[in-house]
Amino acid sequence: MKINELRKKAMALPLSPGVYIMHNKSGKIIYIGKAKALKNRVSQYFGSQTNHPEKVRRMVENVDYFEYIICDSEFEALILECSLIKQHTPKYNILLKDDKGYSYIRVSPDKWRKITYELQKKDDGAVYIGPYKNSFYVKQSVEEANKIFKLPTCNRKFPDDFGKSRPCLNFHIKQCLAPCRGKLSFKEYNENVEQALDFLKGGSTKTLKKLTEQMREVSDNLDFERAAKIRDKITAVKKMSEKQKVVSVNIPDQDVIAYFTDSDRGCFQIFRFEGGRLYDHENFVVNSPMEDDAELSQFIVNYYSLNREIPRCITLDRELEDREAVEKWLTQKLGRRVYVTCPQRGEQAQLVSMCRKNAAEVLAQIKGRTSREYSVLEELKNLLGLEKIPEYIESYDISNLAGTENVAGMIVYENGKPLKKAYKKFKIKGFEGQDDYASMAEVLDRRFTEYENLKDTGEGFGRMPDLILLDGGKGQVGAVLPILEKHKADVPIFGMVKDGHHRTRAITGTGGEISISSRRSVFTFISKMQDEVHRFSVGYHHQRRKNTAFKSSLTDIDGIGEVRAKALLKNFRTIENIRNADLVELENCPRMTHDSALAVYNYFHND
Repeated sequence: MKINELRKKAMALPLSPGVYIMHNKSGKIIYIGKAKALKNRVSQYFGSQTNHPEKVRRMVENVDYFEYIICDSEFEALILECSLIKQHTPKYNILLKDDKGYSYIRVSPDKWRKITYELQKKDDGAVYIGPYKNSFYVKQSVEEANKIFKLPTCNRKFPDDFGKSRPCLNFHIKQCLAPCRGKLSFKEYNENVEQALDFLKGGSTKTLKKLTEQMREVSDNLDFERAAKIRDKITAVKKMSEKQKVVSVNIPDQDVIAYFTDSDRGCFQIFRFEGGRLYDHENFVVNSPMEDDAELSQFIVNYYSLNREIPRCITLDRELEDREAVEKWLTQKLGRRVYVTCPQRGEQAQLVSMCRKNAAEVLAQIKGRTSREYSVLEELKNLLGLEKIPEYIESYDISNLAGTENVAGMIVYENGKPLKKAYKKFKIKGFEGQDDYASMAEVLDRRFTEYENLKDTGEGFGRMPDLILLDGGKGQVGAVLPILEKHKADVPIFGMVKDGHHRTRAITGTGGEISISSRRSVFTFISKMQDEVHRFSVGYHHQRRKNTAFKSSLTDIDGIGEVRAKALLKNFRTIENIRNADLVELENCPRMTHDSALAVYNYFHND
């Protein structure tokens, strides 16, 4: 096999730092990486494939041969790797595009000027302030200025649209002066525009100083109404300034970089701070998860190669094996010492956590869920030691009454939310009496038998779950494991254990119980799932018992067997409706004859 040849070649590599280059059959470069020890790193690709993520497995399948370049140090390998990736843009490397252009503050050429945020400068007679490199900061500042000074952001033209329609919502929530009413003087409007431009050009400190002087001046002139309006502007500027202080003013000029993956995609999030204020942020979504921290080093080098300003401090959410090499590269590029850190506690750790939550939110929006749902699934993954985030979870519960009407319910959670169209009901058929272990084994056996028949569809039973949770303890898990082995289903399975008050207490597997009481989000998630599967299975059990009770009362009537009893219930829905039906209605019911209808009528009207 080709992979054995490649492994043999990899084992002959030197234990030296260098760069390796993977080619496919056509000779095209598909991946470039660096290594502290070439032999150790490259041989990992061609060993056991079970521990590799999907991206690596796909890449290895396409490798026909590889080359390598020995370097004197890991730092030289880092620089060479960056240069080669830029030159060849391999398919399986994380590639970044420098699509962050300049942005402008636009002041319209009309008499009643409006202030907007633009990405391009046009020859339209407007005044453009800029360019600025940080589009996030510019957009945020323009939005703040329009809110503070209550300027319109609609498409209405003044004075042409005076009095043509009612003011919009912004007027009623006191975020617009509503010049469209035709009651606002041009002098007052223009003054607000000038104050907004001063705010954008000079910042909140200068604006506060200037507004305070104006308020004192108009107060001395006894114009208290105007002084009150200026006071409101000062209050708004102060509030906006407080919102901009993300954690505290003690944050140094730094970048915070965090990474989040859902096993299908990954997202790098960057927060940029200056003077204690978040002035810019970016995110990069990659179509395959990051393989290891070597790709984070690659990302950092690529990111700061795209003409990004390098701060003195870069804070990460994980340690870098080649931190010294990355620091050296950043220091040489900046011309001053750069520090790369990974805080474990305190204010900096809070910043990293916030950055990572935002990365999760980006991926959550792509899949139509919330970052909270993402976070609890990731926490569940880590708690249970799963290989990937359990996006598709099935949960099972058995319900019976002293062994009668033995049934089971299956519920499904997709992306942290109930997927009710995928819920299933099971009637235990293999035996009579009460045996929860055998019942659970039968249900899972039927479920995975259906998978074999429907797996090409990828829907319903044709979809393999990422996780199975059983309502029960170690006994239920032990009863089901042989079924999974029989069907060769590689699915993690755990039991949900309850306490004496029927409340969720822990999760159990083959290795013992895992307490979840101290993990609030996971505890709530598992408790809701256990309550939902219990509700669903018990509901089905009650339905079966009710139908059985109905059928048993009808089958006591001469000439009414199970078939006619079912027909009557299907047609009339309830026993009460059958009781109130006249003879003609009973005769017209499917499966009924005159004699059987008369027997039913006489049974309920024996007086």
